[in-house]
Amino acid sequence: QVQLVESGGGLVQAGGSLRLSCAASGRTFSMYVMGWFRQAPGKEREFVAARGWSGGTTYYADSVKGRFTISRDNAKDTVYLQMNSLNPEDTAVYYCAGDQYNRGIITAIARYNYWGQGTQVTVSS
Repeated sequence: QVQLVESGGGLVQAGGSLRLSCAASGRTFSMYVMGWFRQAPGKEREFVAARGWSGGTTYYADSVKGRFTISRDNAKDTVYLQMNSLNPEDTAVYYCAGDQYNRGIITAIARYNYWGQGTQVTVSS
């Protein structure tokens, strides 16, 4: 089992920055990919960013490319989402997700079998 706990959400003005953290614990050695998703009120959960647990290629949704960066602190088993140039359309609950089986499309919710509880990000105009 793997446990994921997000933190770092909050209220920020448009143009500002936030860094979300996802602390992983348990059988983290079994993880292949870590992802970030978000869900705005009244909308479906959508892919934001992903990367291999051990490194490699990073993936971003077009809407955040160039503004968001996914990274990992290997020593802490923590994955980060640095979010810059935030705008009100980025307002959502952000979820960290882990993939243990290395199958499926990187951007698909169904690929990920571990999820955190979510952290709220609100961007005011």
